[in-house]
Amino acid sequence: MDQLVTIELFGHPFTFKAETDAVQAKEVADFLVQEVSRAEDQLSSKSKNITKRIILILAALNIANQYFELRQKHNDLLQNISERSTSLIGKLETLCNPTGDAV
Repeated sequence: MDQLVTIELFGHPFTFKAETDAVQAKEVADFLVQEVSRAEDQLSSKSKNITKRIILILAALNIANQYFELRQKHNDLLQNISERSTSLIGKLETLCNPTGDAV
């Protein structure tokens, strides 16, 4: 069942349908609002003539940067797990078959 989620950006409410988990959709929407506010704060000290579009682009770039950093950390973690698993399997095989004969 679709549920409606409302957020406020730039003093205007925006309502959208959450096709899946409404709680998660609300968390995502709140994250967006936080990032837009953060971008607005970053830019407000630089100039008073910053448009909403520029604020939204900066927020999108900040979110994309966070995504790429997390994706890299995830890939590094998977690589580390793979290397450690291979090492552990090798050690276990050595312990289970100390003569080196085929198992």
